[in-house]
Amino acid sequence: MADNRLLGLALVFAPLSILSFGGGQAIVPEIQHQSVVVHGWLSDAQFTDLFAISRAAPGPSTLIAALIGWQVAGLLGAVLATLAIYVPSSVVVYAAASWWQRNEGSLVRRAIERGLAPVAVGLIFAGAVTVLRAAHADALALATTAVATAALYFTKVNSYTLVGLVALFYLAVQAI
Repeated sequence: MADNRLLGLALVFAPLSILSFGGGQAIVPEIQHQSVVVHGWLSDAQFTDLFAISRAAPGPSTLIAALIGWQVAGLLGAVLATLAIYVPSSVVVYAAASWWQRNEGSLVRRAIERGLAPVAVGLIFAGAVTVLRAAHADALALATTAVATAALYFTKVNSYTLVGLVALFYLAVQAI
């Protein structure tokens, strides 16, 4: 039983590692789909909680893989999920960086640069939408997300200050 879960973790996270253009945030929708819908390892609420912990903790956003691995198969699951999410993409990045350095003026290189930027943005946006859906976000949560996104994009507000202000706002709303 545990072997099947470990194999499942490897089969979920290794391919996602290769697809993580734009960073770990880009693969959150598929991580959620695989861990909640396909394998049933987590509920939507558990996934949302693990996502929040992974974003609040220092380190990469793909920390969620280790947290899911821990939930599914304990320490061994956490180690395996971590290796599965980092090793394949690290090998690909090493090979790509070597090629990239050798082909600075290449038309292929310029086409890749122009083509991957919108793909990365789209994947990151899909991740945000998936987390909002998994959290069953209401109109207030959606409005808060929009205002916070605009504040971070258009001003120089510190993200920690913004988190504190939003927390105070939600405390005030709950008190009413």
